[in-house]
Amino acid sequence: MNELERQARRQRRRKRRRIAIVGFIVLSLGMAWFFELQATTTVIVTRHVNEVSLGGSDPGVNQAGQERARELARVLGNIDVVVGVDAIFTEGIKRSRETIVPLSMNNDAPVHTIGHPDDPEAVVSRILRKYKGKIILVVISAEHIPSLIRKMQGSKKVPDIAADEYDNLYIVTIPWFGKVKTLRLRYGLPYQPVPEA
Repeated sequence: MNELERQARRQRRRKRRRIAIVGFIVLSLGMAWFFELQATTTVIVTRHVNEVSLGGSDPGVNQAGQERARELARVLGNIDVVVGVDAIFTEGIKRSRETIVPLSMNNDAPVHTIGHPDDPEAVVSRILRKYKGKIILVVISAEHIPSLIRKMQGSKKVPDIAADEYDNLYIVTIPWFGKVKTLRLRYGLPYQPVPEA
């Protein structure tokens, strides 16, 4: 075998190695992109904080509610070590809007108004279409929480929430593959049911 043949053979091997390396890089980037698109979506669901007792048809929050809203901001402010909450969805009612004020002041996440809270399918569809793989906070009336969680394929055993129970925080994780998990946490001052007389 002469020198020209050996040199040609080395060049072919180098070319094959380059093609293999480029192929590996393209495959790795493609897989990373695919798995990023299929990432787990985390939806945190809570109701508005404590409201004014005699606030008319659209009451705001009371002093205890303002404190609870600050506590919610503290708990969720750094929930993701990189960016925090990616988006906030809230009903258009005053007490829900006031609930998110402390969090939204320290987090530049976009705030979306839920037009029809009694249509959980539309809410879930909007979240998964626009914020797949992100962390979302949803502040919605207590009566809509169980149906919203069920629509996300979460727990079907969400207990009823009392009229004066404001400390529930539901975390629903929606993986791209596998079972949806629902966690129930509490924040702020604990709920104390009024003893029956």
